[in-house]
Order: sequence, then C-alpha cells, then structure tokens
Amino acid sequence: MKREPAVAGYFYSNNPKELKAHLAELIKFSEPKISAKGIVVPHAGYFYSGAVAGAVYGKIIPPDIAVILGPNHTGMGKPIAIFNGTSFITPLGEAKVNKTFVSRLLELCPLVSEDLLAHAHEHSIEVQVPFLQYLNPGIEIVAICLRWISLKEIREVGEALAKTIQLFPEKKILIVASSDFSHYVPHGTAKHKDSLAINEILSLSEEALIRTVKENNISMCGVIPVAIAIVACKELGATHGELIAYATSGDIIRDYSSVVGYGGIILY
Repeated sequence: MKREPAVAGYFYSNNPKELKAHLAELIKFSEPKISAKGIVVPHAGYFYSGAVAGAVYGKIIPPDIAVILGPNHTGMGKPIAIFNGTSFITPLGEAKVNKTFVSRLLELCPLVSEDLLAHAHEHSIEVQVPFLQYLNPGIEIVAICLRWISLKEIREVGEALAKTIQLFPEKKILIVASSDFSHYVPHGTAKHKDSLAINEILSLSEEALIRTVKENNISMCGVIPVAIAIVACKELGATHGELIAYATSGDIIRDYSSVVGYGGIILY
C-alpha cells in the first residue's frame, strides 16, 4: 500500500515546483555538518514552523534511512503503530519504506504493531518527508505513530530501535522525532515552559522530560516520540543535545496572545 498525502495543499504546497522552491528557502545549509543520531523538529504548516525545521535539516549530514517518530493526533489505530506499506507519496515523489528495517524492529519489539489506520490522516510524520526528500531524493523511511505509553514502554521501544539501527552498519540512519511544544498559550508562557522541556532534552533525560512535561502541564504533543528518540540515541552513543532554533507562531504572525512553540534540536 502507498500512503497518499493527507495534508499537501494545506500544511505545505501540493505543487512540486512551489514546494521545492519553498524548501530551498527554508533549509539553511550551514557548516560544519553534524553527524546526528537524532533530531527534534516541529510539524506545523511550513509557513509557521518550516524555518525552525529547515535550520535543523540544514545542519545535518543527509541520511540514507529516516526513522520518523510522530505523535498520534487523531486517536486512531494502535498505540505504537508502524507503517508497513510500501511508501509515502508526496508532491516530490515516492519515499519508499525500508521493509527490512520494519521487519527487524517488529521481531525485536513485540510492543510495536503493524497498523495503517494510525497513519491514514496523521500529519506529524508526513510533513517531515518532503524535507528529507529534498536532502536525499532516494531517502527510505520508517514511520512510527505513537500515543501515550509508559516510561517502561518508552525505554523498551527506544532500546529495540537502537538495536535495529545497529543491524544496518552500512547505512546512515537518522531518528526524526516530530513534535511541537506549547499549544495556545501566551508567548511568554510558551517560551518559559518550553525552555524547561528543552533543557531536559538537551540533558538527554527521557525520565526528566516526561516528569517536567507532566508537572508543568506543558502541552508538548510529541513528548513520547522525543523520549523514545532520547533513549535510542543514547544507546547509539549520543552524548550531546544542541538547540538549533526556537520560535513561536507569534514570531511569524505577530500575535503573541495565543501561540504554538517550535523547537529544533540535534542529538549527537
């Protein structure tokens, strides 16, 4: 099964030429390139969060395979849902699913379920694919859509993901954790609360991140994908987190009364 785009023409242009031109504006290539184990990038419409995502994508060495972890906004499907179709379609073409990787992860982690329903209308994973295709037109992907799970399950999935990545030493594999931060709070509140969560990501502590988000009531939709990414990246040898960019929707539309926060982070 090929997964057709759900938000092309809404979150980003459905015109290939326009989309390519917009990505060329958003992705700010800079040196030196970082050999990232994982990244945290936002998933709002490109008009709002594309510059933050582009700053991160412009700093990394393009991967051969991207494992995209996204939160489940629709509530449909299994809690840990992996897409086992053949590809994701975007206006830039077809990004094939690495079926061998999917099979190995399913063998290593019984918590992960094959599920198409969770992916049918989910934008958090889809909006990352054109960025990755722009970096590497031959990119292969693995897409996992996540609902709320326990810390024990986060660690089990993260460790299994790292073990699976280690089975492909000849490939450059990147973990992409798709998340926005605070939702619909004043700009100052978003900046303060988001800094608390970002500090825990930079310290590579999945437990402290989950605790901080809960205790401070931070409406960070992708906390589970980010926590899993932290676990996996540490297993793969990551020791550093670096904040590349932060902004809110208020910075774009100049309405600071109710904003969404966007953070771009590299784990290496």
